[in-house]
Amino acid sequence: MMRRIFKMQETVNKRISKRTLTKSFHHWFYGHLTCFSQEHMQTFGYLTSMLPIVEELYPNKEDQKEALKTYTAFFNTEPQLGSVVIGITAGLEEARANGKDVDGETINGLRAGLMGPLAGIGDSMVVGTLIPVILGISLGLSTGGSPVGAIFYIIVWNLLAYFGMRFAYFKGYEMGDKAVEFLVGAQGKAIRKAISIIGGTVVGSVAATWVSVTTAFKLRNSSGKVFLNLQDKLDSVYPGLLTAGFILMCWWLMAKKNVSAGKTMILLVIIAFIGVLVGFFNPGLSY
Repeated sequence: MMRRIFKMQETVNKRISKRTLTKSFHHWFYGHLTCFSQEHMQTFGYLTSMLPIVEELYPNKEDQKEALKTYTAFFNTEPQLGSVVIGITAGLEEARANGKDVDGETINGLRAGLMGPLAGIGDSMVVGTLIPVILGISLGLSTGGSPVGAIFYIIVWNLLAYFGMRFAYFKGYEMGDKAVEFLVGAQGKAIRKAISIIGGTVVGSVAATWVSVTTAFKLRNSSGKVFLNLQDKLDSVYPGLLTAGFILMCWWLMAKKNVSAGKTMILLVIIAFIGVLVGFFNPGLSY
């Protein structure tokens, strides 16, 4: 009888070891895009990250197979901030293994409900703000062809991505649904607003520093003397007007018309090509 009670207590008090959690996180960090496809997206990366947790919590192979079926459902989110979802479901899996009222439907419902909002938050914070800020600094360090900018970006981005994702993963495991409340609550909104303001400032300064659009259009009289230099006229009214116009056009196409960055760049190449042919732009090339 004593042996049976001890065995029940041992089953109820299952805990995921720090080593297994770290292994699970590394699986997500290195493999969140494993076997990526339009049909599955990050499903297999998610499944891979949960594998060491399931193996530790369920010694029986049949139980492992049953538990892993939960993580074969479609999953896709912003991978950096989305690490918190992996951490939360690791905690839920631990609770299920201890016999608490958690089933596969509960876990799938939670992650399905989180992956969309966190993708939107992560895309705006990481892809739309953090990466442009780091790139802006890197461009400044690359003046004159220096490799320091590229080295800076590679080191800083990888460090921020690794430790940021690790922090989100373990906080998700420790805090459970409280981590979600923080991300989508009032504090999270204030942080996102502050970051977006900083990101907008940096992106604006990068555009003003590194983008320059000028015209070579001039009108000459019968003797060949220039009587109208369009660029000089524009500079006297609004310096950088063409640059601002092209930047706003690109923003309008991508933000308002949902034109991809690739198509926008192709359009800019076409405009530049036609502009050079008609003499509106001067590439400054000599042969």
